Amino acid sequence: MTVWIGTSGWQYRDWRGRLYPQELPQAAWLEAYADGFATVESNNAFYRLPERRVFEAWAARTPPDFVMAVKVSRYLTHIRRLRDPAEPVDRFVDRVAGLGGKLGPALLQLPPQFRCDADRLAATLERFPPGMRVAVEFRHPGWFVDEIRALLTERSVALCLADRRRSLTPLWRTADWTYLRFHEGRSSVWPCYGRAALATWAARLAGTWSVDEDVWVYFNNDPRGCAPRDAARFARLVGRTGLRPTRVPSVRSVPAG
Repeated sequence: MTVWIGTSGWQYRDWRGRLYPQELPQAAWLEAYADGFATVESNNAFYRLPERRVFEAWAARTPPDFVMAVKVSRYLTHIRRLRDPAEPVDRFVDRVAGLGGKLGPALLQLPPQFRCDADRLAATLERFPPGMRVAVEFRHPGWFVDEIRALLTERSVALCLADRRRSLTPLWRTADWTYLRFHEGRSSVWPCYGRAALATWAARLAGTWSVDEDVWVYFNNDPRGCAPRDAARFARLVGRTGLRPTRVPSVRSVPAG
């Protein structure tokens, strides 16, 4: 199993002086990030989907082993709420194709007020091309029913395992790969995660997915530099379970708090 470990985005002001040197211009942050991490989740694509040429430029600026997951535009998930998905999905697929072989999974994150609608979800998933890995992050508890689990399994779509301070998704295995997002930890340094919580997740992954399957893990707790620090710590814990984490910076090189 390859455990791809990174963060949800790379452009956060309070990472200056933590992950990035104080004097490094923001225009060079992607290269600096990719020197340490082998993967990132493009969270900003959710707010404004970049043109294809931007994805092409990101691919050109990163090392050969770098992979980028991309969060699908909120126009599909939050504004249209998966209604008439053909045009927004086709536009997304066309633009992220600019990443070429560096394209990782696509993440559909649904609004917390969006109740279960199996027909809309099925129509949306059907529109993605065969071979594109898709993960879905549900935030309304009404989605966690057998019908939705069967739908995801039938299409080899991963349930996004989401760790939030007040909630935790079911540990469903719906594909031969999975996607995990860390949102907010309970450490004394908010919103960092403590070692015990990270070790528990490392053990869950090792106990649910085999050594031949991929796991994509992203830390979305960006304030105070928690995300890059926690990602580096998680990689070390994952390695102790016998799984294979992708490269990360050394823990000491990314202070948080």
